[in-house]
Amino acid sequence: MTYFLKTDRLVLRAFEVADADHLCALDSDPEVMRFINGGRPTSPETIRTRILPRLMDLYDCWNTQGYWAAYEEATGTFLGWFEFRPLEGDSPAVVELGYRLNRAAWGRGYATEGARALIGKGFAELGVERVTANTMAVNTASRRVMEKSGLSFLRHFTGDWPEAIEGSEHGEVEYELTRAGWERNR
Repeated sequence: MTYFLKTDRLVLRAFEVADADHLCALDSDPEVMRFINGGRPTSPETIRTRILPRLMDLYDCWNTQGYWAAYEEATGTFLGWFEFRPLEGDSPAVVELGYRLNRAAWGRGYATEGARALIGKGFAELGVERVTANTMAVNTASRRVMEKSGLSFLRHFTGDWPEAIEGSEHGEVEYELTRAGWERNR
């Protein structure tokens, strides 16, 4: 298997059309989607025509994707995905970190392991200067992953979402890690 990044327990590889069924199952879990859209499933048509093509986009500055299918190394089980994409497609300076994992993978350290590995690769090999991540203020599990991955709270803000979901009244938070901060804490 060709992979983008490998850790002790994870393999991150480029998305393929064959991953559509895994994405449908992931985005059909109300708990997985709770902080995304209030828990509604994403239709298979939307996965195949909009989501998967976006996950397979190439970024000019790396000539590679910015979203990675995550598999458990030992079993080959699909766990979810990680995002590590440039905010401006032609510059690796600032990237957004994100993750969406199956509920069975929660609480096992996979999100932190994958995030740390991507951050390390970004600063050491890809020319990244700043990593940013955001979530709903009430999403304490995701916030904890950001903190354990080395990111620090930057700001609280209110996004302009087309539809309010439970907890959105508390706003969102942004975390960040700069290259200098990463180098200090290595």
